[in-house]
Amino acid sequence: MTNLSTQLIHADDKNNRVSDVAPPITVSTTFRYDNDNLEVVDESECIDDMDVNPVYSRCGHPNSTRVESVMSEILGGYAVVYNTGVSSFYAAMVHYNPKRLFIGESYHGVHAIADIMTRNYGLKQYSLNDIEEFAQEGDLVHIESPVNPYGTSINIQEYVDRAHAKGAKVTIDATFAPPPLQDSWDFGVDMVMYSATKYFGGHSDLLAGILVSKEHDVSNKLKIDRMYLGTIIGNLESFLLLRSLRTYEMRIMKQSENATKIVSFLQEHLREFSGVLKEVIHSSLQTEPWVKTQAKGGHTPVFCITLQSVEQAKHFPSKLKLFHHATSLGGIESLIEWRALSDPEMDQTLLRVSVGCENADDLINDLKQGLMASELKH
Repeated sequence: MTNLSTQLIHADDKNNRVSDVAPPITVSTTFRYDNDNLEVVDESECIDDMDVNPVYSRCGHPNSTRVESVMSEILGGYAVVYNTGVSSFYAAMVHYNPKRLFIGESYHGVHAIADIMTRNYGLKQYSLNDIEEFAQEGDLVHIESPVNPYGTSINIQEYVDRAHAKGAKVTIDATFAPPPLQDSWDFGVDMVMYSATKYFGGHSDLLAGILVSKEHDVSNKLKIDRMYLGTIIGNLESFLLLRSLRTYEMRIMKQSENATKIVSFLQEHLREFSGVLKEVIHSSLQTEPWVKTQAKGGHTPVFCITLQSVEQAKHFPSKLKLFHHATSLGGIESLIEWRALSDPEMDQTLLRVSVGCENADDLINDLKQGLMASELKH
């Protein structure tokens, strides 16, 4: 079996249609039928054939097929790619069609979709603490680990065991720690979700989402649903995502190492910056033994800090030179966000940091001078 870096570059070689080393951007929405092979078949029979003989780009196209080949190889299952991360969660909800959803801290877009389904279809929502009392067969437990925005881990195995004991399925949003940092299949989840906009995309220039199943027939059903939901990834976005995947392992490992080094520095120097820095939050600072098992390949490149006052937090990003003040995460450039701007219910002293691929010492020095400047002013 080949290693990750090789898979990222060669897993889609089987999909070559031309002699170009760099796969072309295929912009066509429709493709000629093979006049020597005209057979009438139903959707379930033709879905696999579309990977070889595309028909219409809403169903599948050469660029999406190549992306799914690479994703399936590196994610250990059958990957289905969508036009956004929230589209992938909506697809999972449509597929499982639960009457009850058990959900904890998760991306606000995921909660928004659940709220729409509650409003329109009467979906009942419960907290993760309610699994034992209310969960039944066919229900869905949705977890996120590491958790947005904190970059901390929850015990995946615990929630899988609790859900399966009640006959419920488990989906996990593993956007913050994709392989090789964390392999969610190790803990028996039923479906894995990623926002590919983040680390798989890695350049802040595309939107995409992924669902991964261990069952081929499930992936086919997801593709048929996607055909009519109209949520397939676009041609250009597929090309950009494929380009990004070639360097994914180098990027994610550099970002993880950078983040862990920065978190360690800030934690060790809390007293030095006590007039401004209140707390550092990250999975590398957790002491539970299962954290190391989950983060077997490294820790998420996202962490949070809280400052002593709202005013300090509000103005801190403007004092930094190497961190862009922007939402999102996963890009090669480091970002910092006063989180209250995108989540008004969030603690207004909290800042989310997404660490990029710059030199870790340069980032540390930038944060250090920003903290010193904040302390002096406030």
